[in-house]
Amino acid sequence: MTSALFSLSFLLAAPFWALMIVLPHWSWTRRIVASPWIVAPPALVYAVLVLPHLGTFLPAVSSPTLPGVQGLLGTAGGAAAGWAHFIAFDLLAGRWIYLDSRERAMPALLTAPVLLLTILFGPLGLLAHLALRTRWAPAEPRPALQDA
Repeated sequence: MTSALFSLSFLLAAPFWALMIVLPHWSWTRRIVASPWIVAPPALVYAVLVLPHLGTFLPAVSSPTLPGVQGLLGTAGGAAAGWAHFIAFDLLAGRWIYLDSRERAMPALLTAPVLLLTILFGPLGLLAHLALRTRWAPAEPRPALQDA
């Protein structure tokens, strides 16, 4: 079951990555990715992996040491939970990168490689986007609609 959950965590996130990278201008992509709930599926996989073994995980994360974290991640359950954790938070970062790049009207051909970098090496993709975004000002905010 652990192996299946390991594989499932990325499979649940992959459609959102595909939308952001392959169909960035499709109106449904913006609508779907606008919801922070897109990270829920891999986060739920994480919960399924961690909550039944909270007694094992809690000491390693509440008072982390390199050997303690190494020991936890060296197990199948720990590695699968770590992977689901990476997938959920990389997707959250990718979602922000996508939305921020649309807000700034950054070219999709520039954002796509950054999103790929984020899938593979999360923080490096985030750093790349933070560096690139300085060249594009955010779009002017739309005036608020007045209640009649």
